[in-house]
Amino acid sequence: MLKYLIKRLVMMIPMIVIISLLVFIALDFTPGDAFSAQFSPETISSLTKEQLEALRESAGLNAPLLVRYFRWFGGVLRGDFGYSIQTGTSISGIIANLLPATIYLALAALVISVVFGLLFGILSAVKHNSVLDYLSSLFGVIGISMPEFFIGILAILIFAIRLQWFPAQGRTEIGATFWVNLKYILLPALSLGFALTAALTRYTRNSMLDVMNQNYVKTARAKGLSEWKVFYRHVFRNALMPISVLICLRLPMLIGGSVVIEQVFGYAGIGSRLLTAINSNDYQLVLTIIFLLSIVSLLSSLLIDLITGLLDPRIRYN
Repeated sequence: MLKYLIKRLVMMIPMIVIISLLVFIALDFTPGDAFSAQFSPETISSLTKEQLEALRESAGLNAPLLVRYFRWFGGVLRGDFGYSIQTGTSISGIIANLLPATIYLALAALVISVVFGLLFGILSAVKHNSVLDYLSSLFGVIGISMPEFFIGILAILIFAIRLQWFPAQGRTEIGATFWVNLKYILLPALSLGFALTAALTRYTRNSMLDVMNQNYVKTARAKGLSEWKVFYRHVFRNALMPISVLICLRLPMLIGGSVVIEQVFGYAGIGSRLLTAINSNDYQLVLTIIFLLSIVSLLSSLLIDLITGLLDPRIRYN
């Protein structure tokens, strides 16, 4: 497995280069540029054509596309992501300040959705065709159909405004206690993980029902094993592989979905900062954040392959 892991990591290098180039080209074709975003239209109109060209030349904007790309990518390899046009601060500092908060939110949503999704899915499979199964299926359909921003608004109206159990906006400061952090993170995490909980519920139910009909499960029951051992050793473990694939695939989607949830709850994270950067034409910051999210997607794909091999002994890494 170690050789396979090293091989996959090496293969990710050209993929990262290609993805970064595609993102750079896509942003380069968007209207405007870093210069027009930095100055107001009045300031630009007051300058002569020669002055504009001199400013663009000093900023390196007149260089060919590939030259500008390799300048930027070379800085990324050195850990230098440049500076935000909007605030003038280092992008590395912005990422270091906001990315951990988004990862914390995504992991909290992932833990909540995995725990409740597996629990509801297992109960629905065990109590097949019961009232609990029908309610679980209804929850799955509703959860998948409702958009995240609507779930967040409902959560604020019910639990923050009406019941006043949780704060509606904001994020805790460094050094706050666990319970204070929990009050601020719970509603955004529940709203972000609601759709994944519903999807996991349906996926777990269907996967377990499919395994329960296999011959080796019937053989295990015929040997006299208890129902608990049959479900744990034969049903759940074999049904876990497609479930784990779904979880790993949704991890980058949770981080990407934080853009909406962070905006709804006023949660200071990399998602809300990305939306602000897009609205203010902060191209350098947008490019860096999208590039980092692409790397997260690649790592999730690698994680899927590794988990699949661990859960299924038939898979061998050559």
